[in-house]
Amino acid sequence: LPAMSSTSGDSSAIPAPVKWAQRNDKLYLTICLEDVQNKQLDLTSNRLTFTGVGGTDRKPHSTVIDFYAEVNPDESLQMANDREIVMSIRKKEPGPYWPRLTADKVKRHWIKTDFNRWVDEDEGPGGDEDGGGFGANDNQLESMLAQMGGGFGGAGGGAGGMDFLKGDEEDFDLGDGEGLEADGPDGNGEKDGEDEEIPPLE
Repeated sequence: LPAMSSTSGDSSAIPAPVKWAQRNDKLYLTICLEDVQNKQLDLTSNRLTFTGVGGTDRKPHSTVIDFYAEVNPDESLQMANDREIVMSIRKKEPGPYWPRLTADKVKRHWIKTDFNRWVDEDEGPGGDEDGGGFGANDNQLESMLAQMGGGFGGAGGGAGGMDFLKGDEEDFDLGDGEGLEADGPDGNGEKDGEDEEIPPLE
């Protein structure tokens, strides 16, 4: 079998499940892994890297996501609890929705659309009234992340990012992430499909 690509991380570890949603100016990413130990979570302008030991089987996990376009680590936020890690990642350039999360079109079974937080592009900012599982709209969510979590510590550009999880664990319910069956908002498959037509809500 060929070696895992860079967006799968360490070939000896399991990719951590990731959910994502987006707005014109940001991404919402959730790493769905319980009781993570030995966490390393780094963000640069074009890549998110996560490693840690967790889940019910206590196995090592490794995930690397090369983004479709550049992001701004300095204006991004994160928060972690004992069930998951939630991030609000600011896009470097606001604009139309990205057609997919990743730089390439390779399908990855561990990347799913976060239907609870997804908002159609023509609905504008603010999200659904219940805040996509947070019990808050977008503004309240950003405020909560800033107060209960933290930023990315000044990592910028291609500087390699920073480990921003140490000391930021919070005992806070961010949603269970259940009911995700596909990686596309239409429920019929991944957005990353090479030959799939981009759905209108992206």
